[in-house]
Amino acid sequence: MVERRKPIPVMDAVERVMEYQAQGKIEQVSIQHCDNRFLAEDVVATNPVPSFDKSPYDGFAIRSEDTIDASLNNPVELEVVEHIGAGQVPTKPLKKGQVTRIMTGAQIPEGADCVAMFEVCKAYQRDGKDLMSIKRTMQSGQNIINKGSEVTQGDILVEKGTIINPGVKALLATFGYDTVKVGKKPVVGIIATGTELLDVDEPLKPGKIRNSNAYMIASQVIRAGGEYRYIGKLKDELEPSFKTIKETLDHVDILITTGGVSVGDFDLMPAIYEKLGASVLFNKIAMRPGSVTTVVEYQGKLLFGLSGNPSACYVGFELFVRPIIRSYLYSKYPYMKRIKATLADSFPKPNPFTRFVRSYITYEQDGIYAHLAGIDKSNVVTSLAHTTALMVLPGGTRGFEPGNDVEVLLINDVDGQKAF
Repeated sequence: MVERRKPIPVMDAVERVMEYQAQGKIEQVSIQHCDNRFLAEDVVATNPVPSFDKSPYDGFAIRSEDTIDASLNNPVELEVVEHIGAGQVPTKPLKKGQVTRIMTGAQIPEGADCVAMFEVCKAYQRDGKDLMSIKRTMQSGQNIINKGSEVTQGDILVEKGTIINPGVKALLATFGYDTVKVGKKPVVGIIATGTELLDVDEPLKPGKIRNSNAYMIASQVIRAGGEYRYIGKLKDELEPSFKTIKETLDHVDILITTGGVSVGDFDLMPAIYEKLGASVLFNKIAMRPGSVTTVVEYQGKLLFGLSGNPSACYVGFELFVRPIIRSYLYSKYPYMKRIKATLADSFPKPNPFTRFVRSYITYEQDGIYAHLAGIDKSNVVTSLAHTTALMVLPGGTRGFEPGNDVEVLLINDVDGQKAF
């Protein structure tokens, strides 16, 4: 066990958590229900694209050698022997002096090696025959989309660990994936602790607050790609709380509790961890908010003890729980994406430890700007509604002014990045 209540750097905390990252189970889902899931297999081309030589234009499929003598003063006349549209298969191989009228996307007939657009041709009839003339020389391969020019059969189109967006879904359909293997969503148990908590539908009472953290974390779990199971809220009573937590661990992959991780008289989580015999990865981090965030391991499962303060709870989840969930889902990029931005607002508060400031991003013509989402206190919940990023202010700094360069973690970026 680590020395109790000794703060460790944020990066060390992340690394300790990620030592327990693991890829979860795989399940097969239909293409209709795969949106925003993470691929657990590479998507491979089952056929070349295009699967035949095809025309990119409406025009005439021609043998280029028949146009060698064509010029403005010497139009070459050719006979139209067939008319094919997209989805139709040509039935007549072209012989000398013959062409096929062809529509965009249609298969090139045997014998043709180029396509002349309608705009450079003249079509007419004479003596009951369909004819066309052209006044320019065509080159072999001109205006033909060759078989396999986009994708060769067997090519890896999308790698395992990629989130399924509309474009990926289009590829799945194109190559006949009516079902696809995805990472099975980890089940994340959520327990809120504290005698002071009320349910969302209860009227406020003196000394009580409504339980917002459980609903917030449930939404964060969904956004990260997991499946939540809300166990309920626990009063500040050791034995009932211990029993509920121990029983819950048999039915979830990850457990999150909110509150009770500090050193107050009614903060029971340290005692519960000890009673479980869990291994403490850390119980204090050199960060604001959420310095009391605690993570322990029990029988291969991680228990995240997040702060009871809403903003600290929110930040703790994004920094430590999100990447573990993403790893379960086979994501190659479990961490939030980190970018540079310009601070738009004043932030005079000193930062003895690394501070994660709830922010939102705007994209202006002269660059990317980070704005404060609201009051920067760990117990504040109102700023979270406007938070799309976490501004990272290093420890040992004495405040920042508008125009300063800052680093920002993008919360809503689904692809993330490899390293924090």
